[in-house]
Amino acid sequence: MMSGRELLSVVVTTFNSAATLDACLRGVHWADEIVVLDSGSTDASMAIAAHYGARIHAQPFAGYSAQKQTAIDLASHRWALLLDSDESLDESASASLQLALQQPRFAGYQLWRREWQFWRWQSRHARLNHYVRLFDRERARMSEHAVHEEVEVDGAVGVLDVVIDHYGEPDIAGRVSKANRYSSLQLADLAKRRVGWLRLRMVIYPTLAFLRYFVLRGHWRSGWAGFIAARIHAFYAFLKYAKLYECARQTSRRDLGNDQ
Repeated sequence: MMSGRELLSVVVTTFNSAATLDACLRGVHWADEIVVLDSGSTDASMAIAAHYGARIHAQPFAGYSAQKQTAIDLASHRWALLLDSDESLDESASASLQLALQQPRFAGYQLWRREWQFWRWQSRHARLNHYVRLFDRERARMSEHAVHEEVEVDGAVGVLDVVIDHYGEPDIAGRVSKANRYSSLQLADLAKRRVGWLRLRMVIYPTLAFLRYFVLRGHWRSGWAGFIAARIHAFYAFLKYAKLYECARQTSRRDLGNDQ
């Protein structure tokens, strides 16, 4: 452990996460505190958390953003590292994280994330996503999005050369199920934005989403795994606008019925 650095709380939310939680906590065992907020696991998740000396709390699932915010609020130290239970860091990442914490120059730091794509890791030569995961809790909060929630920071944000490995859904069926679930959860956010041209979006946007994901973001480098992932991403893009269109039609019918 490096001396003279800010103390760090690692924050993780769990639910039946035994398959990935050991790898998640093993990579951050050096942290000053690990906080695990569980939402009713019935597998070995809590035994794994206890093995790593985590402070374990429990509450019913309150939504992705609210659950993570509660976990962040439970941390003891000013600086937090937020991980999903299906994410892990190589132990070599600890040096970069601890160095950043010696004299933090930013209110938060983005880390890169590499995706497991069915039977192989996303190519490191592809364009990786990056998210704020290391942050000063006094200057940060979770966004209020129903899905695709993220840490919002008051102040400048830096980037660390640290890669999070994200296991996510291990197969195509799981990825499709997630696309269906997330597209439904996103309806309220889309409705607030008053998204228009829904029929045109259903026709054009899925193709654009596929090309952006597969070509521009470099998922072609992952071969057929990248192709399938891009197709499911395009399907998700279609679903969210198709469901919004369906809601608009149902609302119009109800309004018409009320007028009669």
